[in-house]
Amino acid sequence: METGLDGKVVLVTGGAGGIGQSICKAFSSEGAKVVIHYHESEKSAISLARELGGVAMGADLRDPVAANELISSIVAELGSLDVCVANAGSYPPISKPLWEIEASRWSETMASNLGVTVNTARSFLSHASKARAGSMVMVGSTAGIYGESGHSDYAAAKGAITSGLLMSLKNDVSELVGVRVNAVAPGWTVTPKKLEQGVDDEMVGRATATMSLKKLATPEDVARVVVMLSSDVVSGHVTGQVIEVAGGMEGRLIP
Repeated sequence: METGLDGKVVLVTGGAGGIGQSICKAFSSEGAKVVIHYHESEKSAISLARELGGVAMGADLRDPVAANELISSIVAELGSLDVCVANAGSYPPISKPLWEIEASRWSETMASNLGVTVNTARSFLSHASKARAGSMVMVGSTAGIYGESGHSDYAAAKGAITSGLLMSLKNDVSELVGVRVNAVAPGWTVTPKKLEQGVDDEMVGRATATMSLKKLATPEDVARVVVMLSSDVVSGHVTGQVIEVAGGMEGRLIP
């Protein structure tokens, strides 16, 4: 199917990560010029940019000034910015109940997920409001929909992205006509990092217990949905929607 993304300029924040890399490759395969944003993964981002014929750009998107500078640099260097995928985020590695989560961790998780997405959205939509065109896809998580024991900070941040923030932004841009905002919420996804941590039958069984499709997602599964939502040809009348890429997940097993 024709997506109309050939020649479009696409920013993927956190583009050097597991899901981010697949999103970048999916857009590149559609003929888009991909800007691979990174914060700490400079080497991986530059390598991927060379592979795809894209551009790697670094920024700490927790800083709103840095977010503005990133968008300005893209437009100055490439002439436009048509699509923004707010994929960057950070998952706390240690599972803790809320009463054991330090205030510092809570603040950092919020800044690295909700804050980064808000700063990205503010800067991109400011540009889109002038161009009166653009598509934004924010990457949430099923943690924000069903909750996640031990990661209430992450779940709260992602939940805010795919509920109040998304619904407000799609209304904010309604007067612009040509601007759309949507979101995807990946569930259990087999990223390289997850494979390093170990994926055994017991873990898969627990993860898929409430899924209709008894399998874990791949980063490519997520990437295809992001591309679909980004395309004005395929999804031109779709805005304010959250698409779960989670195999029909209906909840979580409670430990």
